[in-house]
Amino acid sequence: MSVIRLRRFVRAVPRRVREARMFARAMTSPHHPILAQIVPVRRCNLSCTYCNEFDRVSPPVPTAEMLQRIDHLHRLGTTIITLSGGEPMLHPDLDRLIERIRQRGAIATLITNGYFLTPDRIRRLNRAGLDYLQISIDNVQPDDVSKKSLRVLDRKLEWLAAHAEFGVTINSVLGADLANPEDALTVSRRARALGFASTVGVLHDQHGQLKPLGPRHQAILAEILKVENSLFSFAHFDRFQNNLARGLPNQWHCGAGGRFLYICEDGLVHYCSQQRGTPAIPLADYTPAHLRAEGARPKECAPFCTISCVNQTAMLDEFRTRPRETLDEIIARRMQRDPGFQPPPLVNALAWMFLHPGRREFFGKVALRVLRAAPDARTGR
Repeated sequence: MSVIRLRRFVRAVPRRVREARMFARAMTSPHHPILAQIVPVRRCNLSCTYCNEFDRVSPPVPTAEMLQRIDHLHRLGTTIITLSGGEPMLHPDLDRLIERIRQRGAIATLITNGYFLTPDRIRRLNRAGLDYLQISIDNVQPDDVSKKSLRVLDRKLEWLAAHAEFGVTINSVLGADLANPEDALTVSRRARALGFASTVGVLHDQHGQLKPLGPRHQAILAEILKVENSLFSFAHFDRFQNNLARGLPNQWHCGAGGRFLYICEDGLVHYCSQQRGTPAIPLADYTPAHLRAEGARPKECAPFCTISCVNQTAMLDEFRTRPRETLDEIIARRMQRDPGFQPPPLVNALAWMFLHPGRREFFGKVALRVLRAAPDARTGR
């Protein structure tokens, strides 16, 4: 085993424990934020024509303010904190922000365009304690729509494969504005060849709403999803992806404002990056009462929403409220793609322990004690 593989393994073990703790808390505490995206700088070095999440002039948020915001997310019980942008690697104290997230017990993730990655920068992210990094790659060759291209970034991906001790996800993109939808499949295959996780996103408009896919795009989406192996991969939340690809609405409750928070560079809480302006409450003033009220509020944009990170938190809440039905649906969808599929023994064992009414309470208490994930008795978070 190479040194970098050994280091990845050593780093992965406690990370998996923290992920299990995150899942256990999500199953027992319905009102804390599972995931928060926070913007340390709105400026970006690129100007992809479909993107409305950047500008060219904004300065970085002062480090002291960012640390205060991370601390408040911790007080609200947030279990995953993602640094996004703009381009978050333009923030001069990014490593310190990642360290603070980890010090507060949250899983630290970073969404970047990858342009600023070098071997030394990757090692610094290792030392800061980054858990996951995501890069979206829009095409194989740069064009007038996007410069986030495999040709431009492939050397960066090789550096990540050689040096990163954190998890790496490469997100390919399908959408009507992109000229060569086959590029998404090329990007996905390259990501897996390098040992990275691979996801696919459906391009949305400026309100986070669906831009329907044509038959050619739908066939490519099916091909990308077909080669994923993990039973519980968020890339395979097929009910969302397949409905969106066909222009069909999804019936689900969006917990944005509660289970998911988006904090802009001004420190305001919004439902998501595409619904900026609502509720626009300062994070410093955000309370558990806000989490309950905003998380419960129906969102008119939900049926055709393509904001996958919000969909993913909803998936966890489905496990909490209807675990047996949700697991059965996931297995059924997998068997449609692979008729010979059998659930792994671990899944069967966990289902035996946690999905039977007579055993769930006992094993649930044991798991919470082992993972130190029991909610606070005073707040329920």
